[in-house]
Amino acid sequence: MTRRPSHPLVSLAAHAIAVYLADRRVLEPPAELYEAWPEALRPAGVFVCLKHEGRLRGCIGTIEPLHDTVAIEVVRNAIGAATRDPRFDPVQTYELTDLSIAIDILGPCEPVPGLEALDPARYGLMLKSGEQRSVLLPSLEGINSVMEQVAAARAKAGLAPDAPVELFRFTVQRFS
Repeated sequence: MTRRPSHPLVSLAAHAIAVYLADRRVLEPPAELYEAWPEALRPAGVFVCLKHEGRLRGCIGTIEPLHDTVAIEVVRNAIGAATRDPRFDPVQTYELTDLSIAIDILGPCEPVPGLEALDPARYGLMLKSGEQRSVLLPSLEGINSVMEQVAAARAKAGLAPDAPVELFRFTVQRFS
């Protein structure tokens, strides 16, 4: 990393990616992490997004936790963002020094009573329509209004502008 990570979870993600790329081993979160940041012991959905030279390089996440702790969720999603995002080739070892990492810990999803309850700067959005769904994190570049956020979520799910949908919002704790 070109700058020192500002949070223990970001350091954990960086280390997990490096270890996995070096020897295909899934890192076990160290006990010191839980001492430094006890919230890492709770379960939560987590997104890990990677950028290389300012451009998205991978982003994988879970809306609801698949693992017992935030720390394990970070490790698994960091490895996934680096190696399994279908939009990108896997991250290579030489890219690690220029990789920036953002960790988003998701709060619970709650139904949205109406569009006035959304705010793309404050809330992430989950959109459902039958079996299709999409998720957008808050504060995404280029999304400045509720209508842009909903349109982007519809497009991501492959839905027509008039397809019936259910909307859910969530907050995030973001670390980078």
